[in-house]
Amino acid sequence: MVASLSDLLGLFRHHGAYRVYAKILSSNDNSKNQIYLGGGFAALNVIPHGEIYVDTTSRAGSKRERPKARVAFFWVDGKGKYEAPDANLILYPDYPEVRMSGFLRGCQSAPSNLMVSRDAGRVLVLGVTREGQVLGWVGSETTPVAAEIRGRRWPSLGVFLEIPIRLAEQGDPRSELLSRLQEVHRRQWIQSQKLSGTGVRLPYAARNGGGYTLEAELGIRPNGYSEPDFMGWEVKQYGVRDFIRCAPKSPVTLFTPEPTGGLYKSEGAARFVERYGYPDKSGKLNRTNFGGVYAIGKLAHPDTRLRMAIRGFDTATGKIEDIEGGLALVENDEEEAAAIWSFKGLMDHWNRKHAQAAYVPSLYRSPPPEYAFGAQVLMCEETDFIRFLKSFAAGKVYYDPAIKIAPDSAGRLTLHRRSQFRVLHSNLTALYGRSAIENLEQVGAGQAS
Repeated sequence: MVASLSDLLGLFRHHGAYRVYAKILSSNDNSKNQIYLGGGFAALNVIPHGEIYVDTTSRAGSKRERPKARVAFFWVDGKGKYEAPDANLILYPDYPEVRMSGFLRGCQSAPSNLMVSRDAGRVLVLGVTREGQVLGWVGSETTPVAAEIRGRRWPSLGVFLEIPIRLAEQGDPRSELLSRLQEVHRRQWIQSQKLSGTGVRLPYAARNGGGYTLEAELGIRPNGYSEPDFMGWEVKQYGVRDFIRCAPKSPVTLFTPEPTGGLYKSEGAARFVERYGYPDKSGKLNRTNFGGVYAIGKLAHPDTRLRMAIRGFDTATGKIEDIEGGLALVENDEEEAAAIWSFKGLMDHWNRKHAQAAYVPSLYRSPPPEYAFGAQVLMCEETDFIRFLKSFAAGKVYYDPAIKIAPDSAGRLTLHRRSQFRVLHSNLTALYGRSAIENLEQVGAGQAS
């Protein structure tokens, strides 16, 4: 029996959870109506899930076509851990919203009486493991766990309350991150470094060491998990010329997904560059480039003959009309797509790390290579894929590739891929529902929001 919230958190830790969320259930949150996880697609940033697919199975005599994503979901109690093999997230682009279903079917020891119930005040607690499993526990309104959760103030993330994995931990993840960034800021000039997979700090001489150095100072190790950097926050540094104006030297790279369709996918990236690329303009021999800026509303690029289009998204309503649609590089007649990024694939990339992000300015000097990190940190929260699509449709987010075929050190022609989506720093806040500039000099003095 779980006698307290502390007991439950200990149980979650035992099964590998490192983040915990709670939702106070309404009468409509049940196995028949599914569990509502919020408007938009922000829940996809919180709940680990598999690849998004379209379910075309027939149930109750009618054909359904719903985007879904499987969830490795397990109910837990004091006796064990029980898999719910049919658990999944269902995306409703028409609203838009996300719900969870299938959390009882096929599970031997699911809390069916509570999840069938329409009683309000039940509390669902979810634990997330680093391997992407989701652990579930539910209690009635009268349980000690439910009373403790309702009786205290917790940081919120969409429809969820975020519970620290240990109740003794002070502060919420946002405050903890700001406190750690303050320590880094006060160190002033820091040697360029990179943290190894085993946690060893190694000198790093390449010019792109700002991000690695900040991650090393925060104790963020390289890993194979698709998780944010620091307690649910993605931490990004950007180069500036001074800490007075903090004017960014370059746009922000949001993510670098490879195309999932078009000639790029069917015939390969090398064939794509051969067909649409152009000789290097600085005169480098045997080098073919594919570059340029591709944004909605821009004409076809004069060197590649391609322009950007968006398919299946209604810009007027801000809704996805066809989940099988996507972003596409097309020639003017649009008969053939040179490259396609499907909405389903882009959602998987976007949802991995963008729920909460901190943007930290940095200065560089050499020799030796060193970085200093500024006090004015942009803290951004509450994004989802619809916000990304709206910004892309408005031309604020754009495709800025750096793909080439060039000789390597042995003279062999080698393909280098980098399909990056970028945004000007001044347009970042359009991707988030909430943003604020925090002054690290004031953190801990009662002035940080």
